[in-house]
Amino acid sequence: MNRKTLKYVLLGLVASILSVAPALAAPAVSFPNINIGMKPANSPQDFTNGIQILVWLTILTLAPSIFIMTTSFVRIVIVLSLTRQALGVNSLPPNQVISSLALILTFFVMSPTLNQINDNALQPYMKNQITQQAALTRGIAPVRDFMFKQTDEKELALFVRMGRIEKPKNKDDVPTYCLLPAFIISELKTAFTIGFVIYLPFLIIDIVVSSVLVSMGMMFLPPTMIALPFKLIMFVLVDGWYLIIKSLVEGFVR
Repeated sequence: MNRKTLKYVLLGLVASILSVAPALAAPAVSFPNINIGMKPANSPQDFTNGIQILVWLTILTLAPSIFIMTTSFVRIVIVLSLTRQALGVNSLPPNQVISSLALILTFFVMSPTLNQINDNALQPYMKNQITQQAALTRGIAPVRDFMFKQTDEKELALFVRMGRIEKPKNKDDVPTYCLLPAFIISELKTAFTIGFVIYLPFLIIDIVVSSVLVSMGMMFLPPTMIALPFKLIMFVLVDGWYLIIKSLVEGFVR
């Protein structure tokens, strides 16, 4: 995570701390009064402004889902979860650790894309150098480039065909509503492919342990109980977390 992204995260943490600090401090702290009301729209402009507010509130509500589905988070969290299941320790690491690690790696992978959005769209718009529509167009361009790099042509062609649109001549002709589901399916396929490769060595250990127990007549002894220490020691000896994280991050740099 570079300095700019780290700065944004730290600013968010500081804002969160400041928001809860008054509740822990003395009760003498005063807050501004905010009144939200509704009144009839007396002109088409008032009606349009109300629709815009509703649209932006909807976008903010869906923002976490949009962030998850348009970044590397899906692949990373699935691979980490499959690794935990392959080890046979379904509750370790906890779900909070898996999700937090996936989120941190997502920020690391997406930092170049986030920097492009900040430099080309957010900062010029905050300085009133470009319009809102231009900021949206510039902001979505780096995200589309990222998704195109990770999307297979087969999945993209599927949704273009089901969308009944003309064959695109270049990437700019591909609508985002076709690119997004193709990207998600490609990420799911890649994540499960990586998970299958991770499962293989642990499956071999389970088979060997089960065969040894059967040959010794210990058929009522759970093989997973005996295989778990061997899985853990093998995972530690090969530095499994290092290899998995390295493969995940390098998979997005292409």
